[in-house]
Amino acid sequence: MVGKDHRRTRVANAYFSLFMAVGNILGFATGSYSNWFKIFPFTLTSACDASCANLKAAFLIDIMFIIITTCISLSAAHEQPLTYPSIQSIHPGEEIPKDSSEHEAFLWELFGTFRYLPGTVWTILVVTALTWIGWFPFLLFDTDWMGREIFGGEPNDGKNYSMGVRMGSLGLMLNSLVLGITSVFMEKLCRKWGAGFTWGVSNILMSVCFVAMLIITVVNSNVKFDGLLPPDGVVVAALIAFAFLGVPLAITYSVPYALVSTHIEALGLGQGLSMGVLNLAIVIPQIIVSIGAGPWDELFGGGNSAALIIAAFAAFVGGLIAILAIPRTRRVDKSRIHH
Repeated sequence: MVGKDHRRTRVANAYFSLFMAVGNILGFATGSYSNWFKIFPFTLTSACDASCANLKAAFLIDIMFIIITTCISLSAAHEQPLTYPSIQSIHPGEEIPKDSSEHEAFLWELFGTFRYLPGTVWTILVVTALTWIGWFPFLLFDTDWMGREIFGGEPNDGKNYSMGVRMGSLGLMLNSLVLGITSVFMEKLCRKWGAGFTWGVSNILMSVCFVAMLIITVVNSNVKFDGLLPPDGVVVAALIAFAFLGVPLAITYSVPYALVSTHIEALGLGQGLSMGVLNLAIVIPQIIVSIGAGPWDELFGGGNSAALIIAAFAAFVGGLIAILAIPRTRRVDKSRIHH
C-alpha cells in the first residue's frame, strides 16, 4: 500500500506500533487486575484458586477478542491479488516467470538472497540480531524478575510472587503507554536525526534501562525491610525502568523494517522477501536466547541478573554499530531542488 514511498513506510510502521501499544495497554491492564474471578465466578473452583481463576478469566477474554478480531479481519479486508507482467530477478539478465507458483519465496530462495545483500543491509541485520538478543531476556523474565528479585517471592509459594507478577503487568502497561506516545513522534525523530541514529540511541537507552534494573536488584537485595512488601521507592524505580523501555521498543517495532525496505528495494526482492530476511535476524536470536537463557542463569546461581547483563551488553553494542555504521538519511529541503 505504501509503494516505494519510504516516508509512508515509516509512518505506517509507527501507526503499527501505536495500535500495538493500545492493545498491549488493555492486555497488561487485564493481567494486573486481580478480581476477575468475581466478574466470572464460574472460573473459581475447588481445584482453581483466585490466582488460577484470574488467569483463566484472562484467557477467556483473550479468546473472545481473537474471535471478534478474526471475524472483523475476514469481513472487512477485501484483498485483490497483485499481478505483474514480469518481476525482475535478483540475478542479472534473468526474469522470474509469471506463474506465481514458480517465484514463491521458498526457504532456499530466502537464504539464497543473502549472497546479494549490500553491506548496509548486513549491518541492519546484525543490529537487529543484537537488538533482539537484548529484548528477549527482558520479554522472557520481566514479570518473573519483578516477582522474584523485587518482591522476593517464588512461584506457588505465598502471595509475594503473584503480587510481583501483577505489579510487573502494571509496569508493562506503562511500557505500552510510553510505546504509543513514542510512536506518535517517530516520524519527526527519524526525519530530524536519521533512522539509523535514532535506532542506535534507542538501543543505548535500552541498555541503560537494563543496567538500572540490575542496580535496583542489588539495592533491593541489600535493603532490610519489615513486612511482606519491598520499599515503595524500589517498586517505583522498577516501574520507571519498565516504562522507559517503551521508547526503544517502539523504535524496534518500526525503524528496522523501514530501513531494510529502503535499502533492499534496489534488488527487486519485494516487501515480502525483505521482511522474511529481516525476520531471520529476529527468530535466530530468539532461539539462541530461549535455549541458553535458563542454563546461563543457573550457571550464575539462578535469578535473572545474568541474562540481563547479556541483554545490556548486546543492546549497547548494537546501538554503537547503528550509530557508526548505518548511513544517516537526512531530510532534503525541497525548496533548494529548483535552484
